[in-house]
Amino acid sequence: MEQKYKQEQEFPLASVAELSSSLSSPVPESSPVFARFGVGTSGTAELQFHRESESIDGFRVDLRAAQLFKLGPVQSVCISEGSNDKKEKSYSRGITIQFRDEEESSAFHCAFDQWNKEVVQGTDLANGVVSDSKKSKFDDKVEPYSAKMYFHYYGQLLHQQNMLQDYVRTGTYYAAVIENRADFTGRVVVDVGAGSGILSLFAAQAGAKHVYAVEASEMAEYARKLIAENPSLGQRITVIKGKVEEVELPEKADILISEPMGTLLVNERMLESYVIARDRFLVPNGKMFPTVGRIHMAPFSDEYLFVEIANKALFWQQQNYFGVDLTPLYGCAFQGYFSQPVVDAFDPRLLVAPAISHTIDFTKTKEEDLYEIDIPLRFIASVGTRVHGLACWFDVLFDGSTVQRWLTTAPGAPTTHWYQLRCVLSQPLYVMAGQEITGQLRMIAHSSQSYTIYLTLSAKMWGPGAEQGGILQTSSCKLDLKEPYYRMSQPQAYAVAQDQQPHPLMHAQDIQIQGEDLEEPELLQQQIQNTGGQLQ
Repeated sequence: MEQKYKQEQEFPLASVAELSSSLSSPVPESSPVFARFGVGTSGTAELQFHRESESIDGFRVDLRAAQLFKLGPVQSVCISEGSNDKKEKSYSRGITIQFRDEEESSAFHCAFDQWNKEVVQGTDLANGVVSDSKKSKFDDKVEPYSAKMYFHYYGQLLHQQNMLQDYVRTGTYYAAVIENRADFTGRVVVDVGAGSGILSLFAAQAGAKHVYAVEASEMAEYARKLIAENPSLGQRITVIKGKVEEVELPEKADILISEPMGTLLVNERMLESYVIARDRFLVPNGKMFPTVGRIHMAPFSDEYLFVEIANKALFWQQQNYFGVDLTPLYGCAFQGYFSQPVVDAFDPRLLVAPAISHTIDFTKTKEEDLYEIDIPLRFIASVGTRVHGLACWFDVLFDGSTVQRWLTTAPGAPTTHWYQLRCVLSQPLYVMAGQEITGQLRMIAHSSQSYTIYLTLSAKMWGPGAEQGGILQTSSCKLDLKEPYYRMSQPQAYAVAQDQQPHPLMHAQDIQIQGEDLEEPELLQQQIQNTGGQLQ
C-alpha cells in the first residue's frame, strides 16, 4: 500500500544538543541549524536535524516513538527511543532544542503535533498495517470506564481545591519539602500525578534543579497555567501530560514526590503507579516523598453506628408496599448496607484494643505486592463490650535527610479529607476484658481501581463449654472499598452509659435476618436486646 505523507517542513533553530547526565555540548553554531520533518530511508516519518544540507550524525528521531516537551519559552526537549550498538537493549534519549524566539517555538510544536497525529497515528504504515499505540500496564489493569471517570474527577478544579484546602495534608507536604531542602536543592524531581502542580512548586521552592510534573488528566493544562504565572519557579518545571506508565523523561530523577494515598491508603491503586515511577525514573538509592506508609487497625464498638446501618434495611420489611410484599429482598438489602465501608471521623474512645499496623515501604515494595494484601489480626480486648467491626486509618512518613515528618489520618488527630474507615460486621462479637480477638483483613485489587475487602474476626466463647472446646464466635464480611458510605455529617455519640436503653428506632422484633449467606439470626436478636458492657 502506498504511503502518503505530508510535505516536508523545515524550521530554523538557535542550537540543538543531546541531553544526558553529563549534558554534551551543543552543535557548533558555525552555520545555521535546521529541524526537518520528513520521510527517512526506511519509509517512516522522521525528525531530522541538519546544518545547511549536511545531516548531523546521531540526531535523527523516529516520530513513531517520540514526545516533545517545553522546558521554557524558547527551549524544548524531544524524547525518543534509542538502542545500543548491539541492539540488545532499548533506552530513552533526549535532544534539547533551542529556538530563536517564542513564535518559532510555537510553530515547531504545532508541526510536531500535526505530524504525530496525522502521519504517525492516523495513516497506514509502509506494510499496510495501521499503527496501534502500545497498551501500558495501567490499561491492562484498569477497565476503561473506571479510568475515564477517575481522570475526569481529578481533572476538575473543585476537587483539586478540596485537596488543597485540606491544610493538614497540604501543610505537611510543604513542611516536609521545605524542611528538607538538602534533598531537593540542585536535584531533578519527578512529581507523580502532579494534579494542580502544587507539589512541583513546593519542590522548586526548595531549590530543585528541574521538576517534571507528570499528570494524566486534563488538570495538566491548569497546572501549566498555574506554573507559567509563577515564572520564578515555573522556569524549572516541565508539565508532561500522560500516565507514568507511558511517558518518557529526558533524565533520571534524584527524588520522587507524589500524593498517591487513597482511602485506607490503597484505594484508587495509585500506589502501584508510584512504584512503577520509582522503577522507571528514580536513580538507585534515590529518595521518595512519601517514603513509607502504614495501615493501622483496631476493633471498635459503636452501637449507634450499627443500629443506623441496620435501620436502613427496614424499608424492605414492608409487607404491603402498594400491595407488594418487599420482605423477600430484606436479607439482601441488609447485607448490602453492611458491605459498605463507613468513612467518617470517629472518637478514639470507641476502640476496644490497642491498634496494630501493616507497613508498606514504597522504596522496596513490588507492584505485584499491592495486588493482594493479607494482614493477620490479633488484639487483646481492653474492655468488655460488643465488637462491631474493625476501624482503620493510615499514616505516611517523609523520611528526609534533615527532618522526618509524618502525615497521619488517625482518630483524635486533626481531621483530613481521608477521614477514617470502619468495616462494620452484621454479626457483632461479644468480648470480655483481656480476651483475645483474632482474624484476618484481606484486600484484593480489582479493575475498578479499588479493592474488595474480606474481614474475619473471632473470639473464644465465654461460659459453659468454652474451657473444654475453646468454642469460637466468628463473624465475617465482604466489602467494596470503591463504594463507601460517607457519614461525615452524621451526629456522633461516643460514650454510652451502662444502663443505656436500646435505640428507639430499633427493637428486637424488627431484626429478622433472611438469606442463605446470613448465619445465627438468634444471635443478632440477642445483641439488639442487650446493650450492656459498653465503653465508658
